[in-house]
Formats: sequence, structure tokens, C-alpha cells
Amino acid sequence: MQLVNEGARVRVRARMRMLVRVRARVSRSAGNRGYTPFNLHYSDSSSTIKPPFLSYDPHRSAHTPLVIDNGSTSLRFGFSSSSTPQVVPNIVSKYKERKAGKQLLLFGDTIDAEGGARSQAKTPWEGDVLLNFDALEHALDYVFIHLGVDTSTVDHPVIMTERLASPLHSRALTSELMFELYSVPSLTYAVDAVLSFYHNILPTPPSSFLAASGLAISFNAASTSVIPILNGKGIMSQAKRIPWGSQQASEYLLKLIQLKYPTFSTRITAAHTNWMLHTFCEMSSDYTALLRRLRDPEQLRRVERIVQFPFVLPAADDRTEEEIARAAEKRREQGKKLQEMAAKARLDKLVQKESDLQYLTNLKERKAEETRREWQNILQSEGFNDDAALDQAIKKLEADLRRTRKKAANDGDDVMEEPPFPLVDTPDDQLDEESLKEKKKQKLLKAGFEARARARREKEKALEERAAEERKEGKERAADPSAWVARVRAEHASVMERIKERNRRKAALGDRKSAAAQARMKNIASLAADERVGKKRRKGGGEDMFGADDEDWAIYRKINTAAVSSDEEEDFTQLQAVEQKLLTHDPTFGIEQTHAALSSQRSAFMSAFRPQYVEGDVEGRARIHLSTERWRVCETWFAPSMAGVDSAGLGEVLQNVLASFSLADRGHLVQNVFLTGAPAQMPGLADRLHATLRPILPPEMPLRIVRAADPSMDAWRGMAAFAQTEEFARVGVSKAEYDEWGGERVRRWWGGNWNASVL
Repeated sequence: MQLVNEGARVRVRARMRMLVRVRARVSRSAGNRGYTPFNLHYSDSSSTIKPPFLSYDPHRSAHTPLVIDNGSTSLRFGFSSSSTPQVVPNIVSKYKERKAGKQLLLFGDTIDAEGGARSQAKTPWEGDVLLNFDALEHALDYVFIHLGVDTSTVDHPVIMTERLASPLHSRALTSELMFELYSVPSLTYAVDAVLSFYHNILPTPPSSFLAASGLAISFNAASTSVIPILNGKGIMSQAKRIPWGSQQASEYLLKLIQLKYPTFSTRITAAHTNWMLHTFCEMSSDYTALLRRLRDPEQLRRVERIVQFPFVLPAADDRTEEEIARAAEKRREQGKKLQEMAAKARLDKLVQKESDLQYLTNLKERKAEETRREWQNILQSEGFNDDAALDQAIKKLEADLRRTRKKAANDGDDVMEEPPFPLVDTPDDQLDEESLKEKKKQKLLKAGFEARARARREKEKALEERAAEERKEGKERAADPSAWVARVRAEHASVMERIKERNRRKAALGDRKSAAAQARMKNIASLAADERVGKKRRKGGGEDMFGADDEDWAIYRKINTAAVSSDEEEDFTQLQAVEQKLLTHDPTFGIEQTHAALSSQRSAFMSAFRPQYVEGDVEGRARIHLSTERWRVCETWFAPSMAGVDSAGLGEVLQNVLASFSLADRGHLVQNVFLTGAPAQMPGLADRLHATLRPILPPEMPLRIVRAADPSMDAWRGMAAFAQTEEFARVGVSKAEYDEWGGERVRRWWGGNWNASVL
């Protein structure tokens, strides 16, 4: 079948003929923010500076293979004859420049040179799947332009990486871009982990045949793959992949930091956590034992790493002492004026209330002079429905005036003369109806006055007793200070112990299996079975006698965990008095020993896990302390469930892969456990894998774990070395085969995927 898109082919040929101008541009605003000045971005401005492109002359008409490592974070490309590739971030953004008002196509590092371009950026990858083919097209344009290709077609065979078990849809569209837009003569897909393995065991001189065996573990940005290689052939049917990589680990670290510092002053981005991941995080050979060791606050402080974020110091106060004194005096004067204004407002309000009370009292006295209908009309005109509403308003005003006068007279502690009550002692038969009502009112007033007088006398008596007790205590303290301090400290310890015991009981009641909780349930059950009110009386609305006995309230306090007992209030009152004595007379007793300080004190472990800084320490509040997070994030490769991912860990995947081979083949595989990919450089990874694999292998079976010489670049170098061999020409799909079979088909070879391949 023919899959020819002539319109697309004409469009790309016209674009390839177009001279693309590039100019170097350093953003001054980006430099002020602390960013590294980046190099290039597209522009059609006349004032341009060309970047140092590779010369295309040595490769013109030479059909030198092109090698493209299409990573999800970095794009590595170059001719196979080059020793090192060109590397650029695999990200593109369409951005409109504000000054010139022109649309820019930014790629790679240049995105950070324009403010706001990062928010519109995207990569060709969605997780571990190639989906954004517009971005892939721009990335390939960048590759061919920077390699200096100035012809209408790309007349070079291409070898390009694809993910393990890549979807056929992604491969088909990638092949369509290569053959239809760029008219490449042939295209070969390779799995990066296998080619990185090939580069690291490459014999001298290079051979196209890979005869070694090993277990390649590829740590990518969005996934981790395990590929067994036997006798130079990748066994793709037994390969496994877990959906966890450095990108997910970086996001997980960001969540941990946000949970630990929910009110952090600086915005933390994924770029920050990605840098922290590759700078501070490491693997632990025994994560559980590490956590046990880090329970010691000293050990936790010893392993932490501190990340200092930018901060702005508060402006220093350069005023002289005279200026500060004048400002303080000015604030005091303003405070006095405000107090005077508030006092005047209170006085005006008091006068207004007295005037309102006098008006309502006079209004009530007019009742005898008016008829019933006229009186009702007067009440309604004043906003009252009846006499009761008028009396209620008068009572409310009288109560407000009493409270206001009492507050103004310092809580009413001044001695007041007893007002006269002439009608109280007068016999009732000598009084008329109005006088009887007034006598009743005077009795109430006299009872209230006597109650206030008794309360005043009791208060004075309590003050006298307290003063006598203080004098006695002062004599004891003067006679033997050490004995007095010992006695008061013992009293303080006794009260503290009662409060702690009460708190322990509350905590025990929260556990349904505790003895206190079970006793509480027994009390509830016994109350439910109480026979003081029979079943017939309960159904008939009989009175429940619970509470008639004081013991009932003791039971109630036991079963009601939220009830505050009077004993608890008395203990806190006594504790405050005792602590005040110790703070005043015991120099060895400090604020930190009080109940309030001890109850709010953080544990030593929490202080080590997240140190706190004082309110004004802006430098300390702009710090992040990484302790257990350094190992917890890396542990997710072996336990993705820690981060909420329903997947097997790397150890379980390795065990399943090895179990599908015979004992002899398993021995060949574990003799060369090969680690590749940028995250493979994490410290402690080899030791952790050794601790994971050694228990599942026979004791006599040798285990060897090696890491790629350059985990980030070796896949490209392996493809470049293979592209120079004779076998390379036999594993690629030609343009004619693409037209015949479509973009999903590839040739089966030892370094590529085999799904739907051409036999």
C-alpha cells in the first residue's frame, strides 16, 4: 500500500529550503533573576548572529548515518562519525514576544530566556508515550538545521531510539514524519538500554555482532525497564517495565516538601526538586534499618541536608535614639487621644441611655392619664406591642446602666450606703394596693443589696485569709528557704502528675481496646440496664431519676470524655498559683518548666525533623531541611506503593524476570547486571540491587553489578558505533518497505522491539 502525503512533503521541502536565521540573545531580566543566560532562539530579525553549526560539507552526498536519541528530557543527536552528540532539552514553546509583537518558536534552553514561555512549553512525550507529534516535528527541524542539512531532503539513514514496547500508533506517526516530511532513505528503531549495553561491552575492533549476556536495567525519566540479554539478543518477550522514573520521583519529593512546609515563603518548582533529587538523594541498602537508626535525633541532624532559598532581609532601622524616642512619644500621645475619645464615646453612650431610660419611665407614668385605646396607640407609635414590651425595654436599659456604672466604678467594689426601704417593715393592712406593690419591690431590692453586701464581705474575708496565708508563707520562706522551695516543688509535681494522669486516661479512652474504654462501656451498659425506672414507666413517659444521686455525676464524668470536671479546673487554678510562687521566689525555676511551656514543647525528634525558626529569622524560614526524604524518594523504585502507585517494585520485577529462565541462563544474566540511564548515577543503587538480588540467588552463583561508563550518553554512542557496521544496512526499514507495509512494521534485530515486526 502507498502512504504518501504529497502536501506534507511539499511543505517540509519548502521549509527546509528556507534560511532560518538564529541570533544569540541573553535576557537581562533572566540574568537578574539568577538564571544562566541561554544561547539561541529563532527569530526573523535582520540583526542576527549565527550559532556555530556543524559543517555539512564532509557529509554531503556521503550518506553518513544520523543518530537521534529521542529522550523525554534531553534530545541527543549527531552524525555517527562524531565522538560526542549535541545535547539540548527536548522541550518546545510557541511564544509571542511582547516588544516586537512577533511569534517565536523557542526550543531547548532558550525557553528560560523569555519570561512566560515556560508556561506554554510542551515536550513530545506524555509520560512514557510519544504523543505530541507537533513538538516532535519541531525537535526534528531543530536537529536537521543544527546539523547543517541544507538540502531539500534528508539523504541520510537514520537510527532513532524508541521506548520498550512502544505503541504502534507512536511508531507509525514517527515513521510518517521521517519518510513523508524528510524523505529519509531508511529508518532504524533501537531500544536505548540494549545499545548502551552494546557500547559498554564493545570489543576492539568494533563488531556488529553482540555475543555477550546480561541483565540491562534502564532508568528513564518516566519508567524503569528490565531487559534480559542472552547471547547478544534482547529477550523482549521477558522484558518488564514499571511506571516509575525520575520524573515521578521528583514530583513525589515535591509533595513531601509541600507536606512538610505547607507555608513555605518561596514557590518550589519541579526544577528545584529535580535538582535536589539528583544532588542529595541516595539509595539505602536496608531502608528499614536506616529508619530505625534515624529515630535518634542526633543521627537525624547528622544526615540532613539544608537547602537555602533566596530571601530578602528586612530594611534596617537607621533612625537615631532621639528619633525613636520621639516616635514612641508620638505613639503614646496618639494612644492617649484614642483613650480619651473612647471614654468620651462611652460617656455619651451612658448619657444617651440615661436619657432613653428617663423618657421610657415618663412614658410609663403617662399610662394613668390616658385611656386604654389612646395608650395602645401611644405604645404602637413608640414601637411597642404591649406593656410587657415596654417593661422589658426599661429593664434592659436599667441592666445596661448598672453594668456600665459598675465597670466605670472598678467592678463596683466601692462601699455603698444602704438605701432606705421604708415600706418593708410596714404591716400590709396599713397599705393600699399600690403601696403593697411598692413594698414587694423594696423587698426584692433589699434582698439584692444584702446579697451583694454578703458577697463583698466574703470577698474581703477571702482576701484577708489570702493575705494571712501569704504572710505565713513568707515567714516560712524566710526561716527555711530550701524547705519552702522543696514543699512548693512537691506540690507542683503532684498537681502536674494529676493532670498527666487525667490526660493519659483521655488518651486511653480513645482506644476502644484499652481497659479504661472497656470500663466506660461497662458503665454505659449498667446505666442502660438501670431498674430505677421500670419498662412500663419508661414507655409511659415515667421520670428518669438519673442525677438525683451525686454518684450519678461521678459516673457521668467517667463516661463523658468531653466533660471538664471541677477537679480539673481546680488543678489548673492551683497550678498557676504554685508556678507563680516558684517563678517569683525560686531562681532555679524558669518559664520553660511551667506546664504551658512543657505542653507546647515539641519533641526532640520533631525538632530535628523540621527545625523551627523565630518569627523574624527570614534566612532560617527560607530553608528546607531534607532528612528522611533523601532515602524515602529513592526507595519508591523498589516500593512504588509508598507514593500511591499500584505497581510491583524493581526487586519483585527482577525476581519475576529471572524466574522465567533456567538456572544456567540465570547465572549468565546476573554475571553482568548492567545499569544505564541518568538516574543510575544515584549513590547506593548498586549496593541496594546487590542486597535485593543476593537473597534470591543460589549462594554459589556469582553476582556482578556494573554501571555504564556514561549512563546519559552511552545509548547514543552505542547507536553511533553500530551505525558504522555492515549489519546496520540490513536492519533498517527502507522507503519502499514503508510504502509497502506502513509505519508500524520494523525489522527484527537484536537491538530493537519485535512487536509486529517484519520477519
